[in-house]
Amino acid sequence: MSEEAKWYVVHTYSGYENKVASNLEKAIENKSLGNMIQEVKIPTEIVTEIKDGKEKSTERKIFPGYVLVKMILNDKSWYIVRNTRGCTGFVGQSTKPLPLSPEEVKKLGVETENVELAYNVGDVVSIIDGPLANMTGTVTSINKKTKKAYVNVSMFGRETPAELELIQLKPVM
Repeated sequence: MSEEAKWYVVHTYSGYENKVASNLEKAIENKSLGNMIQEVKIPTEIVTEIKDGKEKSTERKIFPGYVLVKMILNDKSWYIVRNTRGCTGFVGQSTKPLPLSPEEVKKLGVETENVELAYNVGDVVSIIDGPLANMTGTVTSINKKTKKAYVNVSMFGRETPAELELIQLKPVM
């Protein structure tokens, strides 16, 4: 019987997220629990701040006080996570932690999915959907994380940048 690992949210003392994550990873390694507790993540985002006229990018925790853990829930894995120093418990009922739904996992962007594209930066593509449908342009950049491509399209005799979904484009052969 092989269960599927699910994502759980672990509550920590504020400011202890990194310590809890590293302690958990050490415990997983020391006790050879990699098959049971598969991933530990702290969701972060890059934020650009402007101070004194200078732009500075910093990494900020999206959910301070929380760590996400992908694991197969059983007594042993629950005990290891629950008794990690700095951890105050799981989100959910005290007796049974609630896993994140697939929709929540997708919204949080916790798991990255590989996107295979038939075009690259510099390629000429045809726009197959949206207000610019049936136009062609040159791909200037691709962001697989946001699933967007930036394409220069010729409109009114000049190059105009357009932000499009990856699925709105197909390569021109």
